[in-house]
Amino acid sequence: MESTGAAVREVDVVVIGAGQAGLSSAHHLRRTGFEPERDFVVLDHAPQPGGAWQFRWPSLTYGKVHGMHSLPGLELTDADPARPSSEVIAEYFAAYERTFDLRVRRPVDVSGVRAGEGGRLLVETSDGTWSTRALINATGTWDRPFWPRYPGQETFRGRQLHTAQYPGPEEFAGSRVVVVGGGASGTQHLMEIAPYAAETTWVTRRPPVFREGPFSEDVGRAAVALVEERGRRGLPPGSVVSVTGLPLNDAIRQALADGVLDRLPMFDRITPDGVAWDDGRHVDADVILWATGFRAAIDHLAPLRLREPGGGIRVDGTRAVADPRVHLVGYGPSASTIGANRAGRSAVRDIRRLLAEVPATA
Repeated sequence: MESTGAAVREVDVVVIGAGQAGLSSAHHLRRTGFEPERDFVVLDHAPQPGGAWQFRWPSLTYGKVHGMHSLPGLELTDADPARPSSEVIAEYFAAYERTFDLRVRRPVDVSGVRAGEGGRLLVETSDGTWSTRALINATGTWDRPFWPRYPGQETFRGRQLHTAQYPGPEEFAGSRVVVVGGGASGTQHLMEIAPYAAETTWVTRRPPVFREGPFSEDVGRAAVALVEERGRRGLPPGSVVSVTGLPLNDAIRQALADGVLDRLPMFDRITPDGVAWDDGRHVDADVILWATGFRAAIDHLAPLRLREPGGGIRVDGTRAVADPRVHLVGYGPSASTIGANRAGRSAVRDIRRLLAEVPATA
């Protein structure tokens, strides 16, 4: 249903983002009777299907991906573990969009979401403006790499890059590399780079915790509960790895034995030729690789004033407490692939209830 207003199109639901969270949400909308392009629209700023996966480095093969859960209604089967995850998952997402006829519009950049008339929201994009009764925000974190600031950072004569720009290990051949960050990406980067680099140094803010044994449901539930608690308090979502620890596998055991994962505490400043600690220690470096994570890409929601003083958006499940028309899927506790699937279903259930309670204005 299109409005007669110039370039403003009306739908019941706009989904922003076509990664795991957005596609899951779109599937549940379709399954419960919403028609794409008539009742809802999916907007994605990436050039092709695949969400953030399409931008991952080539050496991240599908076999190295932990906990990739299939989207609802279509299993990801028989994938070659030796192929880059960027290819495997992009092809899977493309097949998913075709199978369920989700008609994702791309590339479309969303610049802002603000209050419109008649209780609707206006979604301003590079493809015109959409007027909607409800919004599912599924923009993830890939577009907001977090770069910490340290004294002397601008004086470093070598190269600084973030996980988001990681090209694969070969590019570090012969270099002295400092890897910053204690999460899964930091450890993977170190183990890949070590055979090529002249020297690697690992620094983290907190001592890493390695977890023995399988990742049990109890551990997972405890981690999600802690992340949910932050969401209820309006704090920025924390890292699940910071709660669960890093799983010990054969590759990590070998890297520990070889001294590759010999961790140093966080340096105090950056010098033109390396990093330094206040106790007098200095490590020479050609490259600093910041494996320091990402933040939620939600700046386009700023006009709605959803952020709490703590810096995050207070959510109840997926619903923004400050505006029940807005659901954040893939945010906080639903940032995992299985979490995004469940959250998509939950968000659609809430939106159906909302739309039934608040009839569309003429």
